[in-house]
Amino acid sequence: MLRILLINDTARKVGRLKAALVEAGFEVIDESGLTIDLPARVEAIRPDVVLIDTESPGRDVMEQVVLVSRDQPRPIVMFTDEHDPKVMRQAIQAGVSAYIVEGIQADRLQPILDVAMARFESDQALRAQISARDQQLAERKRIELAKGLLMKMKNCNEEEAYTLMRRQAMSRQQKLLQVAEQIIAMHDMLGH
Repeated sequence: MLRILLINDTARKVGRLKAALVEAGFEVIDESGLTIDLPARVEAIRPDVVLIDTESPGRDVMEQVVLVSRDQPRPIVMFTDEHDPKVMRQAIQAGVSAYIVEGIQADRLQPILDVAMARFESDQALRAQISARDQQLAERKRIELAKGLLMKMKNCNEEEAYTLMRRQAMSRQQKLLQVAEQIIAMHDMLGH
């Protein structure tokens, strides 16, 4: 059973989304207006999904969504009356997993939440892959820098420098990156 944080950012339909959620069998663990600090609320109650009911998402809503998406990623579903494709793109870029225009029927909620969860998981996996590649690239750059420094210090070619680094890593049971960082640190300390 998904635990839902419901944010009502509209006066005229308060209760409509909550009633549809309850009717569809979901647990609304908290409901509030957008005057709250959304990241702090998400941190405090740790919902599985955040639903935002808004006539038209304003800048404040988007900023709160960006903060939640950055610091405590969760699937975020936005129900709105706003048809503008530009606003929809902004919402998706801010971190909204599903942007639903018009109409809340209880029987549509489960598929909407399923899509939002799947999209969120896919986005998170993609972010993790990008982060891992960025990390690998940064490590590769440090190893290349150390190799270049070693080539200068030992007056050797690239292959010989790499072999020296690998031998050092194996003899000390360290990763190549650790050896590279030691070479860079030694070079910096000696002020070459």
